[in-house]
Amino acid sequence: MTTTGRPSPALLPTLGGDYYTSAAVFAAEQRHVFESMWFCAVRAGDVGEPGQFKKVQVGRESVLVVRGRDRMLRAFLNVCRHRGALLCTQPEGRVRRNLRCPYHSWTYGLDGTLVAAPNLSALTEEGGAGIDRRDYGLVAVALREWLGYAWVCLAEDPPSFEDDVVGAAAHRLGDPRAIDAYRIDTLQVGHRVSYDVAANWKLIVENFMECYHCATIHPELTRLLPEFAGGRAAQSSVGHGAEFGSGVDGFTVDGSPGFPSLPGVGTGQERRYFAITVKPTVFINLVPDHVIFHRMFPLAPDRTVVECDWLYAPDVAATADLSRSAELFHRVNEQDFDACRRTQPAMSSRAYRAGGVLVPAEHHIAEFHRWVVSRLGAPIAPR
Repeated sequence: MTTTGRPSPALLPTLGGDYYTSAAVFAAEQRHVFESMWFCAVRAGDVGEPGQFKKVQVGRESVLVVRGRDRMLRAFLNVCRHRGALLCTQPEGRVRRNLRCPYHSWTYGLDGTLVAAPNLSALTEEGGAGIDRRDYGLVAVALREWLGYAWVCLAEDPPSFEDDVVGAAAHRLGDPRAIDAYRIDTLQVGHRVSYDVAANWKLIVENFMECYHCATIHPELTRLLPEFAGGRAAQSSVGHGAEFGSGVDGFTVDGSPGFPSLPGVGTGQERRYFAITVKPTVFINLVPDHVIFHRMFPLAPDRTVVECDWLYAPDVAATADLSRSAELFHRVNEQDFDACRRTQPAMSSRAYRAGGVLVPAEHHIAEFHRWVVSRLGAPIAPR
């Protein structure tokens, strides 16, 4: 720090503590981030059969992702149009033909149309004009499929999916075609863990983006990727992939051989780890024989659920022993999330009221902070 108390050129300021603790900030993020951008909701294969549905929380809204009888995926707000009851309360399930509200039995087709309601004919007789079922279908939510996941957007006029999602991944890798080599949409979930993290979602993003902490808390990872011990993150520069160390045969907890490289992985990707952040809530980790895909669900200023999928070639996912492969990043996740949990309480301290600093190895996080401020409108003054 300089004598004025301001960061020196080598130390950039961070966001202040209120950005991680304030209910008002979190409410603004729900409106201007999670409900306005493309949000990765579910793995499409988890709702693979007609009638299958999953319920996800997107900002303040409960959203249903449903597989129709025509095998198309659709998304709707999970709200009955009659009196506003939640249509589905279970996190997932399967219905035979329709979605029925348990309160008054208004019933909707898998395409969201209102198909039945008790005493509908009597309503028509008493009210004259009756109910136009087309006006009382479920409220649709925009949905796109990419990398084998369903991405939803609650905005009435969604932003460009190609620019904000596909383009973000392409920019980070430095090649629009690089991610296609992994054929993520053809892979299968071989392992999945859901982590309930008592920390703000931005702390988790910041942690994922930097490797200044790697030498301190990730011994298994730095043995495989030696440059991480020096603090350089895979996301610190466009197109950078961290190279496996000498004597490392695979991206496994002990560096032992993993599985054959995915069919499209070629020269320049065979012994490297690539990391991508797709704002606001997705991390994609690419290694030669599998993909690790994180989705965050921010639920409160100090609570974030992170669902992590380990994706493999179908034959590997079905028959192979995945334990050494999955254990590596499970340990990394536990180490990272423990660090975030330890950091969250200090965000409300007066010592962090004006924030902290970023050292040079973390300077790229400043771009993320500027993005957060731009989404919310104006910087928040320390209280």
